[in-house]
Amino acid sequence: MSETPEIRWLTIPDLTELLGLKVSQVRRLIEDRALLASRVDGVWKVPETFIVDGEPLGELRGTLVVLGDSGFSDEEAMRWLLEPEGSLGVSPIDALRQGRKAEVRRVAQALGF
Repeated sequence: MSETPEIRWLTIPDLTELLGLKVSQVRRLIEDRALLASRVDGVWKVPETFIVDGEPLGELRGTLVVLGDSGFSDEEAMRWLLEPEGSLGVSPIDALRQGRKAEVRRVAQALGF
């Protein structure tokens, strides 16, 4: 995945500082699907939009589980979350940030492979 100008990407060290956690704790958030990371220019990064008020967006984890259950790879899930989704009118991550969790998850399930 390449870095896009409209998305601000955070490295693991950025996340440790922002979240006040150790590197191992940040990696655990990624392993536990509380955050999703992609290799951008060879470095693991997380979109800043996945962080709200100094915490991983709470609705992200369950949505990532739904996407995984629907057959999405991590790369496909990342792309789907960040790109505009016609049925939502905005990107799924923006819809999640607006509190539209059920709607986002319904769309994700409907797109299942």
